This record gives sequence, structure tokens and C-alpha cells, in this order.
Amino acid sequence: MIALSLAEIAEVVGGQTHDIPDPSVQVTGPVVRDSREAGPGSLFVAFTGERVDGHDFAAQVVGAGAVAVLASRPVGVPAIVVEDVQAALGALARHVVGRLGTTLVALTGSAGKTSTKDLIAQVLQRKGPTVFTPGSLNNEIGLPLTALTATEETKFLVLEMGARGIGHIRYLTGLTPPKIGLVLNVGSAHIGEFGGREQIAQAKGELVESLPPAEEGGAAILNADDPYVRAMASRTKAKVVLFGESDEADVRAENVRLTDSGQPSFRLHTPSGASDVTMRLYGEHHVSNALAAAAVAHELGMPADEIARALSEAGSLSRWRMEVTERPDGVTVVNDAYNANPESMRAALRALAAMANGRRTWAVLGKMAELGDEALAEHDAVGRLAVRLNVSKLVAVGGREAAWLQLGAYNEGSWGEESVHVSDAQAAVDLLRSELRPGDVVLVKASRSVGLESVAQALLETGAEGEVAAR
Repeated sequence: MIALSLAEIAEVVGGQTHDIPDPSVQVTGPVVRDSREAGPGSLFVAFTGERVDGHDFAAQVVGAGAVAVLASRPVGVPAIVVEDVQAALGALARHVVGRLGTTLVALTGSAGKTSTKDLIAQVLQRKGPTVFTPGSLNNEIGLPLTALTATEETKFLVLEMGARGIGHIRYLTGLTPPKIGLVLNVGSAHIGEFGGREQIAQAKGELVESLPPAEEGGAAILNADDPYVRAMASRTKAKVVLFGESDEADVRAENVRLTDSGQPSFRLHTPSGASDVTMRLYGEHHVSNALAAAAVAHELGMPADEIARALSEAGSLSRWRMEVTERPDGVTVVNDAYNANPESMRAALRALAAMANGRRTWAVLGKMAELGDEALAEHDAVGRLAVRLNVSKLVAVGGREAAWLQLGAYNEGSWGEESVHVSDAQAAVDLLRSELRPGDVVLVKASRSVGLESVAQALLETGAEGEVAAR
């Protein structure tokens, strides 16, 4: 964070200083909420959670070098006390962002946010110092903490924004007002919470409503292939830039194909020129993500050949998202277990099919959460798709939703041992250990709450007699 005195911070957040001998002392280190990350010059934010109260660690963090604690009550060590710690954190982020000359890029969407954010960051890093959301810390706490890591040297700040309801993105854009806003798609993720795609579109579109007008440099980057997203053009005064495979897209892809290993290759077209891209990531769904990143980069002045080169060299920065690892015995494990929704599940299955190249394929799938009344139909559809893509074996893991996955496969014509329903992750591991053969490809995917990353990790430990070669 930029250096601020405790007196300045107290004024910005509307707090009172307690047990601070010298309010002119500056915070020169990071703003953290995890006591283990506190160090010299840092500011510790004490949140009160269901299981842990950050205030209990106040003495520990000051002992580790923290300058003060942002707290909701006096804690016996230097502290700035406020009524609402979360609101104070947001106010501090808004103040710091407002003082910086950083170009702020924000993105949202039902699927692909984190992968696209990682691509944008890797492309923009070629133009200057870039700060971006780590992992998927895209809520009202993670977003301001990320923004506060920016400094005077930061040229680009790339922030992922998530939403669980109407008004959430409006709140986030109030903390960190973007100049460029990107909406990827409107899908089924969290449809049970929102109530329908129209409501999801309403929430995601709050991002483009927050942008400055075109004459002030505002730009809305919209997916031309998604009708819900494309319709958001009427909700902004910013310049509208369309990306996608549509002929009407300003930034588009032609000649899309997958390599034998399942990596997308295409011809990138931008208003400034065209160039070829072959990505290191896996799955055709990354073409749309790459086009979104290219549209942002083009708007910020990068030429097509430089964008294409950056996209071709970009890798995966966030764990458990299409992590492809080959064991010494030739079994390939695709760990995509961080999260799942119908759109990302279909994309992962298609990537698995493309990676097969004559090898046996396994889809180890679990529950997709927060689908509400759509849950049965969506799980059934995924099971059916696995059969249509000729996945060699579907392993449905868990309870009711897993049974729906297998039922869909069964009704699509998956008989005998082509699909199986197991109770939990350990049962899936036991089955795979007994039946995997060298050269098989295994996809592991479910919503985060299912914890199927343990299956992928167990499979890699099983095959790790020598060094595991991660691709």
C-alpha cells in the first residue's frame, strides 16, 4: 500500500485512535486480515468470524511488527477503532485507489472470471507493473485487500468481481471504480440464489453502469456471443467493444481448433491487425477468455502481434483450474476441482474429449451447487453429455446430485460399467487405483464444497514413484 500515517487512515475510515503514542507513524507494509501475514509496517484488519475473532490476535500481530490494528473495539495495543470494520476497509481502498494514477480493469461473469483475469494480468504485465486479484478473492473483503496492494508504480489494477445478488457489484465498483469493465457471460452459476438468468444479467450489468462515459475513457468489453451480455450495451455510456466468434465482434477468433493435446489455436483479429495464437491452456472455452483479454489489451493500446504472443505464452496462475499433470506411468490427471457450474462442466468435458487422442478417458464428477430448481435438469444434462462425448467412464461422486449425473448417463445409453455412482471421494480413489491403466486421462471436477481435489491429489501421490512431470 502507499504509505499513510495512522492519523490519515483514522480520518479516512472515520475511526478513533486508541493506544497509539505517535499517530504520525506510517503504515508502510501490507494490509492483511490473516495474522500469519502480519509483519513490519503492516496494518492488521480484525474481522469477527463465526469461529475466529481477529481481535484475539491483536497482541500477536503487533509483536510481529504490525503498526496497528483496524478493529471494532479497543484491543490493548495500537488500534484504529471503527463501527464497521468491513466498511472501513472499503473506505480505505477507495481512498488509496483514488490517489493512484492506475488504470483499473474490472471483470465479472458466471464462468471463467479467474482464468480470464489471470490472462489479462499476464498480457498487461508486458506494458507495465500490474496488480491483480489472487485466486478468486473477489468479494467485499478480498477485493479491497487486493486494491490496497497497489503502489505508485502500479500501472494496471485488474480486479475480479463476484456477486451473490443484486447490488453486490454496484457496491464493489463503489469501492474501486473501474475505467474498463468486462462482462464475460451470464450462465447458471448461483441461479438458485438469483432466481433466474434475467436477475443474474441485472446484477452483472451493474459493472457497465458504473463506467465513466466514452469521452472520459470508459470502455465496456462485452461478449458478442452471449445475448444477455450483448444487451448490456444499452446500460452504459462507455465505449462498447464486442469480443467473440461473431462476425460483428470487434475482437474475434477465426479458424478455431484444438491441438492433439487439447490446447486451443486460432487466428486473432483486432481492429489493429491479426495474428495467430496457440495457447498453453487446455480446452476450447479458453478461446472466449483469450478474446476477452485481447479486447482489454487492445483498448489499452497493445498491437495484435504482441497480444497474440502474450496469450500464447500465458499459463494458469490459479490452482485446481484445468491443472494438467502427467504421472510417470503415463496417466494424465486434470484437476479442475476448484468449482463447477453447468457451463464450466460442459467446457471441461469437451476439453477431456479433445485430450483423449485415442486414450481412455475418465470423468470424476460431483455436485454443482446453488442451481435451485434447475439442479436435476442440469446434472442430468451433464451426465448425458459425458456419454455423447464418448467419455470412457463416468464416476459420479456423492449423494443425490451424483445420482442424477449417473441417471443422465444411463438414460443417454451408458450401460454396464460405463458409469458408476460412488458415495464419496475415497470410494472414487479406490475405484480409480484399481482400474486406471497407463495412458488414461482423468478429469476431476465438482463444486468447491465437494472437495474433489483430494481425488486428484491422491491419484498423483499414487503414481509418484518418480518425479511427477507437470505440464
